[in-house]
Amino acid sequence: MAYEHGTNAKRMPSWMRRPLTAPGRSSEVESMLDELELNTVCRSAKCPNRGECYASGTATFMVLGTQCTRNCRFCAVDPARPEPPDPGEPEHVAEAAERMGLRHVVVTMVTRDDLPDGGASHVCATIEALRRRLPGVRVEVLVSDFGGVTADIDTVALALPDVFNHNVETVPRLYDEVRPQADYARSLAVLARARAVAPGTPTKSGLMVGLGERPEEVEEVLADLRGVGADIVTIGQYLRPSPAHLPVAEFVEPAVFERYAKAARALGFAGVASSPFVRSSYHAGEVAAQVSGRGDR
Repeated sequence: MAYEHGTNAKRMPSWMRRPLTAPGRSSEVESMLDELELNTVCRSAKCPNRGECYASGTATFMVLGTQCTRNCRFCAVDPARPEPPDPGEPEHVAEAAERMGLRHVVVTMVTRDDLPDGGASHVCATIEALRRRLPGVRVEVLVSDFGGVTADIDTVALALPDVFNHNVETVPRLYDEVRPQADYARSLAVLARARAVAPGTPTKSGLMVGLGERPEEVEEVLADLRGVGADIVTIGQYLRPSPAHLPVAEFVEPAVFERYAKAARALGFAGVASSPFVRSSYHAGEVAAQVSGRGDR
């Protein structure tokens, strides 16, 4: 696969080539998601790990629709005016998680600037449905910035998810180009607020590399995240979802990912995942176990 950047064609380096995944439970997972009319970030964001995760019988649920009210230039999720939330979605997510036998469930969301609470109550309803149906389940949420509205951040944080995740995505210098409707300081403030409201809940964030950032900028972001109390960080390679999205500036070598991992651990992060195919929800239960001492898929 060739990736274009300016006039130079970039091809996938050897470390970005993955072996074909055996089908495993893929058909079962796909059929169930269709039956329950559920969305996954695996599918909507064109995640490169989708085959592996579906085959192993897991997925990351994406609630509040498949259209996003923002237009980040790295993201494959469709930017459009979304449909009203499906009130039955929380119970369907819980049913799917039960049928899949999940013990650590990751729920993410599209940004819903059109809703009065940004979708916070819907995320909480999903957390509650999962816990009713699956006592003892661990629930990780990956949320938007809620426009910086503290009441909406508080709504989710006070539902006490087992992990509260909000991604900064990239370094501050690239925000105008990568995610123009977001704000770096606001994203840090979301994590700080969640920590203040629910101090016992681990907080998590993630970023992509290969967009033109410098290593020292990544390390500054790591320091900023620790400064607001983030416990877990994920770092992965940006991959261009389509020709309409930002091009890959660089395929970052594995040794650089290890450098970032060492820097994160030195700063005191309890959970660190840093390698080319890492995504926020990839092996999330195992990463969270680095903090809690417990782990399952």
